[in-house]
Amino acid sequence: MSESELWIKHLAPLGLKPSALADYAAPKQEEAVPESLTPLIETETGKVLLATRTTCKQWLKLQAAAKAADISLIPISAYRSIAYQATLIANKLAKGEQLTDILQSVALPGYSEHHTGEALDLATPGQAVLTEAFEQSAAFAWLSRHAADFGFYLSYPRNNSAGFVYEPWHWRYHPCL
Repeated sequence: MSESELWIKHLAPLGLKPSALADYAAPKQEEAVPESLTPLIETETGKVLLATRTTCKQWLKLQAAAKAADISLIPISAYRSIAYQATLIANKLAKGEQLTDILQSVALPGYSEHHTGEALDLATPGQAVLTEAFEQSAAFAWLSRHAADFGFYLSYPRNNSAGFVYEPWHWRYHPCL
């Protein structure tokens, strides 16, 4: 998607102006092409989460190793389209949330790692989802020690350069890092 298409379709409808990106620290992310995505898991609610084939392959290896260590990891979010990301923000704005507050935890359309099909939000039984409490879990401790062995890394540690809040649940597959 070109920069102008991104503005016209997804950023301008949120009330943003081009100057809004001047101080936006998160890097732009390429959206995965549909042909590169494959089912990762079907959630309890019946939603099929998608990720790239390589991410799925490595996820299955990571999940099996975690299970062998008696660690349960559950993906709760994976690929998100740029359009869906815009809808997430629009819904929060409609509820009266301020854009500056939203952008601390939700990336602008075109800037979310979820667009790549390589990012997973993870949970573990007995822990609140999408909260810093995940950091206190055995699952987080295990991921911190072993995720890199499978090409996954924690994208948003404390004080990260993208400017997002600390997200101990958000891991991205990227074998080169």
